Amino acid sequence: MNGSTDFDIIIIGGGIIGLASAYKITLNHPDIRIALLEKEDKLATHQTGHNSGVIHSGLYYEPGSNKAITCAKGRKELTAFAKKHKIPHKICGKIIVATQQKELVNLEIILQNGRENGIEGIEEIGPDQIKKIEPACEGIAAIHVPGAGIIDFTKVAERLGKLVEAKGNKVFTEHKVTALDKHDFFTRVVTNQESFSTKYIINCAGLQCDRVARLDSVDPKIRIVPFRGDYYELTEKAQEKVKALIYPVPDPALPFLGVHFTRTIAGNVECGPNAVFSFKREGYGKTDFSLADSWDALSYPGLWKMFFRYWRYGLGEYARAFSKKLLLKQLKRLIPSLQDDDIKPCKAGVRAQALQPNGEPINDFKIEKKGNSIHVLNAPSPAATASLAIGETISQIATDYFKLKKLESDLQ
Repeated sequence: MNGSTDFDIIIIGGGIIGLASAYKITLNHPDIRIALLEKEDKLATHQTGHNSGVIHSGLYYEPGSNKAITCAKGRKELTAFAKKHKIPHKICGKIIVATQQKELVNLEIILQNGRENGIEGIEEIGPDQIKKIEPACEGIAAIHVPGAGIIDFTKVAERLGKLVEAKGNKVFTEHKVTALDKHDFFTRVVTNQESFSTKYIINCAGLQCDRVARLDSVDPKIRIVPFRGDYYELTEKAQEKVKALIYPVPDPALPFLGVHFTRTIAGNVECGPNAVFSFKREGYGKTDFSLADSWDALSYPGLWKMFFRYWRYGLGEYARAFSKKLLLKQLKRLIPSLQDDDIKPCKAGVRAQALQPNGEPINDFKIEKKGNSIHVLNAPSPAATASLAIGETISQIATDYFKLKKLESDLQ
């Protein structure tokens, strides 16, 4: 063991953000000793392994925001990483389709955002061009985004883990952090398996990040509220109706993009997700329930303020979650020829939505520093697409805040 602690940095959370952060720190500081702790038996089990697999282009995000900047940079870095490491991916393009006149204003705003964000090749197209790209889709106008794509983010995460370990660092699965025992110059990180001492901590725990922050005596001033998204998929006979990616025009007043069609890297076509409050932070079934998670969310005033603000939308989402007929009706706005036997249930994902006490969702990245720790308290979509850029940002924050250059020189 080098020095008085087991590790210089322990990263909590084996999703793509924790892994990308570990990877970037190992590149920038090869002498720093890192351990990554994941509570499940494999990496990328939750948000990373349950998302839509889309390489986002950065259309929706406010120009100049962290999301816009990291998405643009991260998308290019991700595709280069995938090529280098032979990770299955495809730049297939997507269309964002307006089906009603009232959506044209928002479509124009999205197009302008995309141009200001420097997204290459985007253009507004009409009904005939929509048909050329997606013959089964009906719309009055659309934005064509040629740079969007699809990828297997689980394989990206697994490769990052191997690269971190190849540098002599450690990735531990089935290590759930249960306590952080603070000392003057180090922290004892207690897990269900064993304990480790570390100089510094980086919290990338996703759905559990606010709880890990509290273990560290940090008041995050937000609450993670889980929202489940249920996906259907097209049956084999209907898969030809979607060539690549088809999105609706999102309502800017809502924090979700709406149901869309995604041809995955495996070749099947998913449609969804909806967005409903989940009674369990890691609950992927419609009836999954955790008393502790439910109380944690429902006792938070910010959630009730959000419910009050979006109650009409929320009721519609719940209805579609339990009614295939209502979901099909929404899907048919984009592809009118869909029939009941063209769709069947498949997977679900849970999104970690960070809520402020006033009920407003936090839409950009939120990273806090305190003591010997950095806490990533919100990393919403497009976090997977932007993961390598976010990892670089966290590496730079750690370099400055933890004074890693000095630490590295001391270790040599």
